[in-house]
Amino acid sequence: MPPRGRPPHPSRARPRTAAISAASTPAPEAGDPRKLFRVAGLAAVSALFAHEPERVERLFFDERLKPAVGAFCKAMAAARKPYRMVEGEELAKVAGTVLHGGVVALMTPRTLPLFDTEVARRTPEPLLILDGVGNPHNLGAILRTAAFFGLPRVLVSDHPGQSLPSEAAYRVAEGGFEWVALERAPALPALLKRLRASHRVFGTALDQSRPTVDAGALGGWRGQAGAKSPAAKPPAVVLGNEEDGIPPATLAACEAVLTIPGSGRVQSLNVAATAAILIHALAGG
Repeated sequence: MPPRGRPPHPSRARPRTAAISAASTPAPEAGDPRKLFRVAGLAAVSALFAHEPERVERLFFDERLKPAVGAFCKAMAAARKPYRMVEGEELAKVAGTVLHGGVVALMTPRTLPLFDTEVARRTPEPLLILDGVGNPHNLGAILRTAAFFGLPRVLVSDHPGQSLPSEAAYRVAEGGFEWVALERAPALPALLKRLRASHRVFGTALDQSRPTVDAGALGGWRGQAGAKSPAAKPPAVVLGNEEDGIPPATLAACEAVLTIPGSGRVQSLNVAATAAILIHALAGG
């Protein structure tokens, strides 16, 4: 037995699962792929373990969530990765926010794959494309809605203001990032022109000079899927940013403009609300 006051011999130290300190876990830095990415909330963490448990490197939770995360702890133990129950104050330090929902997983960051128009041509499906949607909470809400309605894929452009996956977006998405394929669509105007071979491309804008289509008609393509006509093409819908809408070059590459009829009392909807209406139409037709 080691003398009092001295640390135990390394061979007698406690298992790694109990040895890490939540307070010593560094906060990930945005844009640094070497840093771990924090995913908070039971829904988001559950979806992560259901789809990609190997990505989880550390797990922290409070006593209230202990019964709910038992299977996650077993998976972490089997993978010889650390997990720990901590107090609320410590958990907030790990999460970087008090809005952690009682559990936080630290995972290796994902890279967004490149959208392939050739694959889209062979397996036609409706698409939602974001071109400059900058608020991470809106991105998270859109992914959550896409997952809820079963829309399989969302694209993001290389617009400098476009929000990408972030801890805030993951928190709002409630697991949506695990169910929806999020892919990059660089040089969007040129990509849209190629995409028109397999999809009917719509922009969303307050532009009375362009042909307009009621968004409620989006789902009709499924009923004509066997017909050999342009109407049988699945729709691809582009949403612009919250302040300025779709960039002119992107809008010019669209075939028509979508409208959502309203009361006229306010000019437009929040982009996440607009996306929810469009996703319902895209996925539910």
